[in-house]
Amino acid sequence: MTHLFDPTLLRDYDLRGRVGDTLRAADAWALGRSFGTIVARAEGRRIAVGYDGRLSSPMLESALVEGLTATGIDVLRIGLGPTPMLYHADMARDLDGGIQITGSHNPGDQNGFKLVHRHAPFFGDDIQRLGALAAAGDWNSGVGRVETIDVMDSYVARLMQGFDGPACRIGWDAGNGAAGPVVEKLTQLLPGEHHLLFTDIDGHFPNHHPDPSQERNLADLRALVLAKQLDFGVAFDGDGDRIGVIDGLGRTIAGDQLLGLFAQIILEKRPGAPIVADVKASQTVFDRIAMLGGRPDMWKTGHSHIKSRMKQIGSPLGGETTGHLFFADAYPGYDDGLYAAVRLIRAVGSLGQSLTALHDAMPTSIITPEWRFPVAEARKFALIADILARLKAAGADICAIDGARVRTVDGWWLLRASNTEAALVARAESADEAGLARLIAQMDAQLADSGVIRAEST
Repeated sequence: MTHLFDPTLLRDYDLRGRVGDTLRAADAWALGRSFGTIVARAEGRRIAVGYDGRLSSPMLESALVEGLTATGIDVLRIGLGPTPMLYHADMARDLDGGIQITGSHNPGDQNGFKLVHRHAPFFGDDIQRLGALAAAGDWNSGVGRVETIDVMDSYVARLMQGFDGPACRIGWDAGNGAAGPVVEKLTQLLPGEHHLLFTDIDGHFPNHHPDPSQERNLADLRALVLAKQLDFGVAFDGDGDRIGVIDGLGRTIAGDQLLGLFAQIILEKRPGAPIVADVKASQTVFDRIAMLGGRPDMWKTGHSHIKSRMKQIGSPLGGETTGHLFFADAYPGYDDGLYAAVRLIRAVGSLGQSLTALHDAMPTSIITPEWRFPVAEARKFALIADILARLKAAGADICAIDGARVRTVDGWWLLRASNTEAALVARAESADEAGLARLIAQMDAQLADSGVIRAEST
């Protein structure tokens, strides 16, 4: 027996598709056969499987477990919960791998899989190996065992380990995503006053989409913080590995700004340490890391890329603009929005100021939001390659580790292909409005030369 995955399902750092179209139960089963084979051939035996609150997740989980056990792999089912709970199970029980069924922040009709092997992200060429094994039907066979375990309480206990933060008044918005039950348990243990929004898991996402990187999805949290005059608010994406933050005045603190805040604390204990930020991050963050005595390291966007880069260079901290934050000082280094929230409370206490005051002290610039605009899946990477070729021919100052980040006297602009959507991502930053306008005009001119108009960006 063989299986062909839709080529768009096998992404750079996870698998994602439209349920009933590019992603079906048969794909989950074949993924189980392929990943189970890889784990078994590396002399592994046990992996954890978890899933988020999307309507299609239980169906995909059942097929995945069937495929895994058919290779002789033993499966520990951890059930419904956030992705970092899956990472916790993998680390705490010293397993050989793990798979979380999750669509993260993608639209509700989509779903996917995040994988770990030997306590490290499974991505890039490894994901392509899954497709090759399936296409050849090159699978191990066996009869694995299935055990259902509850790790939520031990995960919450791990989040609280070493907690030394103050009593704060905080709003929490789980967005009807998988983090909700953990938020409920966690806030019972934290000191202070906690106001919870949308902690019931509902794959219809009736209140707002669980993507805190989009301003419109923070409206309910902002209203709560302002109405009750809270110290700050935190929000999570659909699978709980990203955080969004609102200060006491209702202002958003972006993920890269949070990274700059945490860098101050980390570098006090680890002087000169490298701190990793993604290619979309503000230049002010890289400058701040350097000013604090750290070594800023710009790297590819994507949770797997950042985690791997941190291990490669021995970094204790990394982050992305979209709110993935990675602590490898007193935590295992995976992205965990809930742990980031706990560390934020601790940071407020450690730095001795309100989060609003800390936000006021952050370096400022004029920077666009992260614009996303649709480009066909089959075209997006080729389009970026064309733009890079023109820029190189023109002698532009480019960082090309992930798309094109172009530096000029006015600042920088970025175009890159999204690894999770059929879209391009754009951003620009300058010291003044006139400079920003020039940067955006340059970016739009490059897009126009490739036949694309950015008018539909959001």
